[in-house]
Amino acid sequence: MTVPDPAAPHPTAAGVTPSRRSGAPAARQRHRDRLRTQLRRGSTRRFLLLLAILAGLGLITAVAPVPAADELPALVDRLGGYAPVAAIGVAALLMVALVPRTVLTVAWGALFGFWQGALYTLAAALIAAIVAFTAGRLLGRAFMTERSAGRLARLDRWFTRQSLAGVLTVRLLPLGGFGLISYGYGTTGVRPGPFLLGSIVAIMPSAFGYAAVGAAVTAPGGIDWFAAAPAALGLLLGAVLVHRAWRARRHGAGPEQDGATPAVADGCSPAPAPAPTVHRSPA
Repeated sequence: MTVPDPAAPHPTAAGVTPSRRSGAPAARQRHRDRLRTQLRRGSTRRFLLLLAILAGLGLITAVAPVPAADELPALVDRLGGYAPVAAIGVAALLMVALVPRTVLTVAWGALFGFWQGALYTLAAALIAAIVAFTAGRLLGRAFMTERSAGRLARLDRWFTRQSLAGVLTVRLLPLGGFGLISYGYGTTGVRPGPFLLGSIVAIMPSAFGYAAVGAAVTAPGGIDWFAAAPAALGLLLGAVLVHRAWRARRHGAGPEQDGATPAVADGCSPAPAPAPTVHRSPA
């Protein structure tokens, strides 16, 4: 007759020892410890602050009261010579707060006319792009650098390598709002100069086009549609740059000339080079 060892763990009715049952709480505790460690990092806290700012701006935009359209012309008249400064500042603030740029451009075209409406919104878009890009760079870039891997890392390298052409491509495609894209670009490795230049060139056609639509609402017979030549020029320039970027992407250099082998680009170590063969002549 076999006598059980009193020091051995007794199996439960389900056949699981107490040590195995305690494995799940231990794993959850390790997960909580890792999460607390990540939250203690400054990059994580800054990124969470950026997300909170974006959520708060979106909420404010959704619930904020909208002034009546018939009150705006009288307000512009009361501002007098300060109206252009107020128009640029308010439009920039609203774009930073994720208000669609299209709505603002049409409204500014109706209030200030074709040329003034287009130029005011272009200036406001430049200011908003600087503010949103800077916020994304200060609050989100470090977090993305530390956490990016796999597809996210390859996407970040694509944005950094394409630079101006990449900004033009993203801006010309209906991928998101003007402000949201500006915040997102701040978390990438793109330099500020190409980002701002690509943003202005890409939005120029729509700025003049939507301003003309807004001006036509208040003065249907007072719009010279040939004055929209800058829009056509911006659209042509954007198309040329995007085409050149596409051709360079298709016929350009391989990954080795981009500074990394395919294995390195995928996050793996490159294969070691074969050892040279030494031929010895017979004595």
